[in-house]
Amino acid sequence: MLFSEFLKAKCLMNCEVSLILEHKYEQLQQMSEDPTNQVSQVFEKSLQYVKRFSRYKNPDAVKQVRELLSRYQLAEFELCVLGNLCPETAEEAIAMVPSIKSRGRVHDDEAIDKMLNDMTLIKKFE
Repeated sequence: MLFSEFLKAKCLMNCEVSLILEHKYEQLQQMSEDPTNQVSQVFEKSLQYVKRFSRYKNPDAVKQVRELLSRYQLAEFELCVLGNLCPETAEEAIAMVPSIKSRGRVHDDEAIDKMLNDMTLIKKFE
């Protein structure tokens, strides 16, 4: 893969990577009578990591979180950090991703709190 391809790449939250790797794992199991032959240790460890640190498990919840955060015109990395870490307050979110306050967008603490509350609701009803 060339470096230029990374420039067009989209950031993914851990929960999105988990869904992708789980799907690939299932495909590999179906293709082989002995699934352990098809899965490398790096693949297995990567899958374990993203599953462990995924805040959202349900595919619909993962989609809802991305859609919710996308409405706030966040940069891809901002969206992924907030989706991965799930801060509880605007103060925490700004500490983790200072650019959500400083990029000239109208994200006051109230708007950030609403966004975080909506994320919490998605998790609660997952």
